[in-house]
Order: sequence, then structure tokens, then C-alpha cells
Amino acid sequence: MAQLDAYSYRHDHAVPDFDDARPILIFDGYCALCSGMARFVLEYDRRGAVRLATAQSTLGEALFRHFGLKNGDYSTNILLFEGRALEKSDGSLKLFELLGPPWSLLAVARLAPKDWRDALYNIIARNRLRWFGARETCFAPSTVEAGRFIQ
Repeated sequence: MAQLDAYSYRHDHAVPDFDDARPILIFDGYCALCSGMARFVLEYDRRGAVRLATAQSTLGEALFRHFGLKNGDYSTNILLFEGRALEKSDGSLKLFELLGPPWSLLAVARLAPKDWRDALYNIIARNRLRWFGARETCFAPSTVEAGRFIQ
């Protein structure tokens, strides 16, 4: 993924304007594992610190392109945090930190070398659809959850 300045997407005319005051998890809406993670965030992020967007949404696709990720290859989630895109293990661990205790305790995994963490992430990402399945339709929030999503 391209390492760009914080909030660089604000100057990219291909990225629609959006409220980036809170972190945003961008996930594959067809992947059952990724959609499960979104459900997990909705359930355990009691403060509503994290908003969500599917990678297939207009915003999700634009941000994937902006950060140099291949359109249609959603083998990583992106956590947009303080204007920067965190992917793979860094994004996942930061997400758990944002959820607070007890989930933030998983951040101890940062003690492992990033190469090892990302290698494990890549194995799961490569096999996620085979192991966990795919949804027939893209993840859609309920009317109660809709305020947490950015389209």
C-alpha cells in the first residue's frame, strides 16, 4: 500500500467528501469473515468510536484506489485512523485497541515482528472465502446500525 501523507485523500478529487473525524473500518462486504468482524465492531464498540464502510461502496472503492490497492482485491481491511490507512495486522490491532478492554489486550501481539503478524494475516486473507464463505449479497446495516456506516 502506498504510504501517503495523513489526510491525502482530502485532496484527491476521485474520493468523495466524507466525515473522517472518527476511525473508519473499510471491509469486504461479501466476505463472511469480514462481515463478521463488522458485526463484532457493531456489538462491542459501545462508544461508537469506529464507523464502517464496505469496500464495495463508492467511498470504499475510491479509498482502495487512492491508497494504491487493487480494485476488487479486498484481501485486506483498511482502518482509516487519523487520516492514515492501516492495513493487515496493524489495522486489526489498532481496531482492537479502539474497542477498549478486554479487546485492547490483544495489542500485546505488537510484540511479535510485523513480518510474522502480516504473514499470518495474509494466510487467513488468502483463504478467507474458502474457509469462512462468501455472502450472496453485500453486507447491509440494519436501520438502527445505518448511522455507523458511510456509503
